Amino acid sequence: MSTITRRDWLGGALAIGAFAFTRPALADAPANYSLDEVIDNGHHFFGAVSRGLAEVVQEAGRRWGLPNAYILGQEASGAFVGGLRYGEGKMYTRNAGDQKIYWQGPSVGFDAGADGDRTMMLVYNLPAVEAIFSRFGGIDGSAYFVGGFGFTALGADNVVVVPIRSGVGARLGLNLSYLKFTPHATWNPF
Repeated sequence: MSTITRRDWLGGALAIGAFAFTRPALADAPANYSLDEVIDNGHHFFGAVSRGLAEVVQEAGRRWGLPNAYILGQEASGAFVGGLRYGEGKMYTRNAGDQKIYWQGPSVGFDAGADGDRTMMLVYNLPAVEAIFSRFGGIDGSAYFVGGFGFTALGADNVVVVPIRSGVGARLGLNLSYLKFTPHATWNPF
């Protein structure tokens, strides 16, 4: 018959304590990015058209704080009263790695035109990578001819996604829309 001594208990407690303090950060809890990191990555992504990016990112940071993920990609959209938007890119997180991501969504409102955009999306309060695969709704407004920067905010379950777009096209309008994020491309915007 085996007996457990105080020395055995102490050794076990020390092993558990060492594990608790040395285990890596959870992969499902992405850490925040500083505004300077986001601006630098945006400048590399948008290139020569990125003059207004710092102002847009700083305004988003003032409203929602520091993002814990961001998405870089491209999208195309068109509308005449009702519209569709499709995009693809890569989501970057500190602790959970990078992941290919797709988005699509319908819109309805006073909106007409078509555009192709390079898009940076700042993601706030993302509790786990899988939480991005949802529908994020909001009000979107566009007014540009040829190009420009603009941002909106979309939300779902306390997660906020802020798309920052710089594109080419002609677009004028105001609409209700949502974006649905998926791990695979699909033509179904609903």
